[in-house]
Amino acid sequence: MILKFRTMRLGADGEKAGLAHLNHTGDSRLFKIPNDPRVTRVGAFLRRWSLDELPQVVNVFRGEMSLVGPRPFFPQDLDKYQEHHFLRLAARPGITGLWQVRGRSNISDFEEVVALDREYIDAWSSWLDLKILALTLPAVFRRRGAY
Repeated sequence: MILKFRTMRLGADGEKAGLAHLNHTGDSRLFKIPNDPRVTRVGAFLRRWSLDELPQVVNVFRGEMSLVGPRPFFPQDLDKYQEHHFLRLAARPGITGLWQVRGRSNISDFEEVVALDREYIDAWSSWLDLKILALTLPAVFRRRGAY
């Protein structure tokens, strides 16, 4: 189980279907809504500064996640995966990765996310992980693509 601060009000999950028309990605695997009405004020602050991801450090200590890697997938989306999408599951999920440092939520095409994950997996090295970690803090402080 991937840990995360809850940033939405209770019952918000049931509202997702009614908000699908606002999803700027057009893809339920990357369900993102700028100024999502389900997010609380505290939740918006946590998301803006990526603090909602901090509990995942516990997942790293448990060995369930890595600091760097593809973002965790949602099990309910597996039935929408095409064969080449499963390749992104070859690496341990991470708190940050190429997707986060190259645009985060501004990258709204799931195929582009998969391509970045594949690029990471194919080019993996300790040096690449260090480079991504070094680029993560500036990306967070610039709040580029954070919502």
